[in-house]
Amino acid sequence: MATADPIPEITTPSARADNGLLVLLAAMTPEQLERVLSNLTACFPAEDLLIASPDAVSDSLPADSHPSFRIVAAPAASASWTLTAADFVNAYQLASKNKARAILMLSPESGSLASSAIRALANAVLTAPTDLAVPCYDLPPHAGLVNSAILFPLTRALFASRVRFPLAVDLALSLRMAERLAGAAHRFTALDQGEALLWPINEAKVAGFDVDQFEVGPLVQHQPAGPDLNTILPLVTGSLFSDIDTKAAFWQRFRQFEPARELLPISQAPSIDTAPDIAPMLQAFRLAYSNLHEIWSLVLPPNSLLGLKRLFATDAADFRMPESLWARIVFDFLLAHRLRTINRGHLLGALIPLYLAWVASHINITTSGTTPECHIEAVAAAFEADKTYLVSRWRWPDRFNP
Repeated sequence: MATADPIPEITTPSARADNGLLVLLAAMTPEQLERVLSNLTACFPAEDLLIASPDAVSDSLPADSHPSFRIVAAPAASASWTLTAADFVNAYQLASKNKARAILMLSPESGSLASSAIRALANAVLTAPTDLAVPCYDLPPHAGLVNSAILFPLTRALFASRVRFPLAVDLALSLRMAERLAGAAHRFTALDQGEALLWPINEAKVAGFDVDQFEVGPLVQHQPAGPDLNTILPLVTGSLFSDIDTKAAFWQRFRQFEPARELLPISQAPSIDTAPDIAPMLQAFRLAYSNLHEIWSLVLPPNSLLGLKRLFATDAADFRMPESLWARIVFDFLLAHRLRTINRGHLLGALIPLYLAWVASHINITTSGTTPECHIEAVAAAFEADKTYLVSRWRWPDRFNP
């Protein structure tokens, strides 16, 4: 398990407190590191930066890099595909030790992002009032669908947030935001659970901190080295469900939806993305309908089960899952997770074929002429519209048994 290790001393003689920006890099390959450092050189050609990395940064600095870049060794969390509790503890400790007033956390793929957008993320937290600056990635139409189907609509409906990627791998934090996240992370690292996920948007909303997001252009798609959908979906969904549970007193109250903000425009080439074959997804859903129906009946109300029965009998070409049905399914799985209706591992495993059915439907809808973002917006709107159902069942679960 990754834990927050003691922070080593700065390794260069020019270690001085300038109250500037700490750039914390994830562990990455030498090629990725070279691209990221070149991007930082372009973003901050005349500023002092403190760069913290578990890798040998000095060997990868471009020849024309600014001489005031200062290097410090940083411990690496074992999970490389997302930020973890240990990462946030380490970030705050490093920032406090070196008296930085803002932190920029960059992923291995951040070298592919527009340099002007990275600069905008950093500037947002270096100048008040923004405490958390997050990217809005340009992904291919059929990428990041766990985020589009579950993470984004749930976060938007319950925390009144427009942030499109609530589990982004690149972030800019004010010092007080970093302190808040480190405090939340300590609950996990104290139990030797440094690989646990945190939800920065939710933390910022509960704390009343200001959040902003920026278009950052295309992101080289980040594929986890080991985990697949059967691991990723239960992990991130279960983590979000647990976080929602701990913050129930906050999201059950009415929240004013945050105003839309104009995003920083980034010129980009159109994405080329071939629609996946939905036949294996439908096969998985139909097999699960036969094998998991008893489990689903413990979680879902009769109307949802009837909707799934209709989908089971629908031909592939006409397969469409109503947005309202998907919202109700996710809400009922969230409630079952809270109530421990069945073993949580079995519960989240039973959600996977339903998610695949949603993906198949999404692909059919978007290849029929609806843009992906329009459909995802409709899904998010369905979650918002059904929030009263979730609140009612959360408060009085015995009155709304499936």
